[in-house]
Parts: sequence; structure tokens; C-alpha cells
Amino acid sequence: MGAPVERTRIRRLPDKAVRERSALHAVLDAGTVAHVAFVHDGQPYAIPVAYARDGDTVLIHGSTGSRLFRHLAEGAPCCLTVTLLDGLVLARSAFETSMRYRSAMVLGACTVLEDQVPALRAISEHIVPGRWALVRPPSKKELAQTLVLALPLAEWSLKVSDGWPETGPEDDGWDPPTGVIPIREVRDELLDVGTAADAAPPAAAR
Repeated sequence: MGAPVERTRIRRLPDKAVRERSALHAVLDAGTVAHVAFVHDGQPYAIPVAYARDGDTVLIHGSTGSRLFRHLAEGAPCCLTVTLLDGLVLARSAFETSMRYRSAMVLGACTVLEDQVPALRAISEHIVPGRWALVRPPSKKELAQTLVLALPLAEWSLKVSDGWPETGPEDDGWDPPTGVIPIREVRDELLDVGTAADAAPPAAAR
């Protein structure tokens, strides 16, 4: 279990806090996009990134030409979040209408990984398992244009909401449809644009 840390202690609805590290790993492994927030020159930013979990580390990558990524590479304090939306909770009142979700937050500072290829492979395999073996690996030039950062899972919190609609006496007389609308992410078939130089992409790809 993760040790309680004051900065990541869940104060709002603390009964939804989950401290098992295995649950944190499961959420990170199930997500595809993380958001990294930080402050640069007094301005807050939050950027979406592809990522992967490697043991007790989160790996992200970006361009060496990005001033924001260079700021992260310098060790700026940051906050990485991953949220999985599992459903819409429809109650009899607007106030109690909510969501089912699993939300992970990691605080810390990133370090630069000089050995980029294993990390890039991990990110690729997290996004599309088995893809790395089929594609051209990064060239030296491409690696020189890429920053790979590692954020340790040292200070984190995990909040899980999986309940049902709540109701009270003040809701008497109101009878809208109530319950939970499940939400799940589905990957469809590949829209193949073709490999021939003169192959026209399908309409959906255009």
C-alpha cells in the first residue's frame, strides 16, 4: 500500500480513496492519455501526453524543441493525472448527478532518460501491443529530437467512484430516468490507408 502523504491525502469524499499500489498500476495500465500540469514563467499549463508505466515509474516523451518539455526535463515540479470514465450516474436531482470514474494523480519531478529506446518501446507497446516489432525503429536523428522523461510513482493518490444515484426526501415528486449509463473505450478495426504510393485512402481516413 502507498504511504499516506499530506499533499496527496484525499479530503473531499475520503471514502473513495484507494491506497493499494496494485490498483494504481491497474488504472495507469488501462489508460492511454495522461495530462501533465506544471507552471512555467508564472503560467500554469496542462499538456496531454502518451505514456506507459514501467514498474514504479511513468514514462512520457516529447520533442526537444518543446520549451514546455525542456522545462519538465529541467526537473520542474509537476502533476500527472490519468482519469478513466466508467459511467454516468443519473440521479433524481441535478446535485447528485455524477460520474463513475477512476482517477490517479502523481506528484513529483521528471528525470531525463538517456537510454531512450527501451522507454519508447514501452510507450509504443502500451498504446498498441505488438506494434514495435512491426515498425521501423527510431533513427539517431529522430532520437536526437526526442526527450524521454521518467516520473517516479513515489507520491500519488487514487480516487475511485463506483456508486449508484443517491436520493433524499427533497426529491419526492421528481421521477426522471435514474441509474448508471456505463461508458467503455472501444477500439475499432484499423482504417488501412494502403501501402502503395498511388493507393487512395478510404473516405473515413480522408
